[in-house]
Amino acid sequence: MTQPLLQAADLRGAVRLTADAVSGLTSLVEAMHARIANPLRIASRDDDPPAERAGGITGVVYQSVRGVTRVVGGTAEALLGWLAPALAATDPRQPPRPEREAIVAALNGVLGDHLAATDNPLAITMAFRRAGQPLPMERYALRSRLVGATPRVAVLLHGLCMNDLQWRRADHDHGEALARDLGYTPVYLHYNSGLSVSTNGRILAALMEQLYDGWPVPIERLVMIGHSMGGLVARSALHHGALIQRNALRWPARLNDLVCLGTPHQGAPLERAGHGVDRLLAALPYAAPLARLGKVRSAGINDLRHGNIVNVPPDQFGTHEFTPVPLPERTRCYAIAASLGPSGGHLKSRLLGDGLVPVASALGQHENPERCLAFDPDRQAVVFETGHLDLLSSTEVYDRLRHWLT
Repeated sequence: MTQPLLQAADLRGAVRLTADAVSGLTSLVEAMHARIANPLRIASRDDDPPAERAGGITGVVYQSVRGVTRVVGGTAEALLGWLAPALAATDPRQPPRPEREAIVAALNGVLGDHLAATDNPLAITMAFRRAGQPLPMERYALRSRLVGATPRVAVLLHGLCMNDLQWRRADHDHGEALARDLGYTPVYLHYNSGLSVSTNGRILAALMEQLYDGWPVPIERLVMIGHSMGGLVARSALHHGALIQRNALRWPARLNDLVCLGTPHQGAPLERAGHGVDRLLAALPYAAPLARLGKVRSAGINDLRHGNIVNVPPDQFGTHEFTPVPLPERTRCYAIAASLGPSGGHLKSRLLGDGLVPVASALGQHENPERCLAFDPDRQAVVFETGHLDLLSSTEVYDRLRHWLT
């Protein structure tokens, strides 16, 4: 028996996103379901939204939800509760379905701060995972789950609107490759990317200490690899860890390496123009219909615009000043940028970067010297004819990782 695409709690959570647009959100979820049922449509970005309708019994269910909510409004919670037995998972021990994980991760990226504030069941709780299953942070339980763990630990952090399963792209996973070639044990962070980077950084700082304390063998090398927003979250965790009372957290001083892949250290201008997240969602399988949410912007997205890793209270005019945070002194820090162009001087490289993040931003460069990040020249790299998501499957990127982390 397979899990249903969306569990009862998932649908209930989607309806609770806004009581004023239940019918619209039902259509949104139905569009996702239609794309998953017909993966060939993922390749097309020009689908007419009204045509994205699920068929068969599933389509009847969606049509019924829309009809009932038009007539009786706020009874969607009761309706979904009545449907719960039919929608419940038959075997909760089954591994998570990549389709569902992708949809929930995209929702969290766009609306995650709202989901968390309203205690919505769709809100992702930060956890370390392997193969999509959370790792227990209690010492003996962690040791039993990580049989064969090595002294080399690689913590991988995904980007905005993504999840830990999406480190596998084009049949490649940087973490698995490092395990095969260099003996690392990869651990994947799963988090709500719609929360502010600073909030995720504070939570991660404490979670990293639990991982460090409970690791089955003495750690000889600890590295973090962050893709896109994941690099900002890693830097934020290091920053918050250093602020905590001296000797309270051990892991920040023992982090050997931090590698950032396409991280918008100086922000993402395309996102500031209002198009970046829409493009990202359109490129992610199963999540493209979420681009319909238009200009909705979570706290995490706002941080991505400017590269913020700490929360800054607004001034009297309601604006947020950017607070520069330098790279950690005791950790080797690396930056890899991607460019859609064939060379650094190409117009496409200068204007588009990797399609979301400019090359200069990914390398920590800024016209204001006080905002520049001091990546050593031999700890920087640019890969050409590569998009933002392609950093996850690039052979050239992995060759750099293998060289730096040997």
